[in-house]
Amino acid sequence: MHAKLLFASLLIFLTSCSETPKYPYGIAPVSDVEEYEKSIQKSPSNRFVDLENELNLARFDIRYATANNFTSEIIYPEAAAWTRIDVAKSLSQIEDSLAKHGLGLIIFDAYRPYAATVKFYQVYKDTNYVASPYSGSRHNRGCAIDLSLYDLKTGRELQMPTKYDDFSSAAHQTTESPDSTAQYNKVFLRKVMTEFGFEVYNYEWWHFDYSGWDQYEIMDLSFAQLKSSSAD
Repeated sequence: MHAKLLFASLLIFLTSCSETPKYPYGIAPVSDVEEYEKSIQKSPSNRFVDLENELNLARFDIRYATANNFTSEIIYPEAAAWTRIDVAKSLSQIEDSLAKHGLGLIIFDAYRPYAATVKFYQVYKDTNYVASPYSGSRHNRGCAIDLSLYDLKTGRELQMPTKYDDFSSAAHQTTESPDSTAQYNKVFLRKVMTEFGFEVYNYEWWHFDYSGWDQYEIMDLSFAQLKSSSAD
């Protein structure tokens, strides 16, 4: 009897040892709605908001909710764009500023659950373009935005140096585009974003980080969890 119990205990121990941990890269993101809601009680700036409710003129082209992205797979189960509340406030100010020029924002990506960052790294390990799961992404903190511009009158997207998610030097902020219109538009976008509290990411003309992003925790809540949270 004792031998059977010992064998069963050993089997359970070995099984638990062989299980792959949920987060094997040394990151422990916030993955519990209750924990997220408690963080809001401590600091209201931790709150996430849906950009579709915060921006009036923005168009949303959430690529990772489609197969039209560098992975050629659908990563997000739904098209959604969430950010921390202060990020959304800055984007709203940017929207107002752009409207005076007859321009609007096209949003490609905003908050990205940590699980998606892990998936990206598994597909493409160049951390100049894909965040390392060992450190997480600023998108995971709800403090990064991928975007472009469109003409409010025509609805046409403005010409930029490359398409979104182009992993080449042509997409770098420091690369001079041979197309003068694309170069002008890139510099204009950069100027507007930095005026309202965002930092440039040199490898991608479309990516901007909200200043103070490091004060926010890495998150692994789904869009559905954010939407259903009582904090929203």
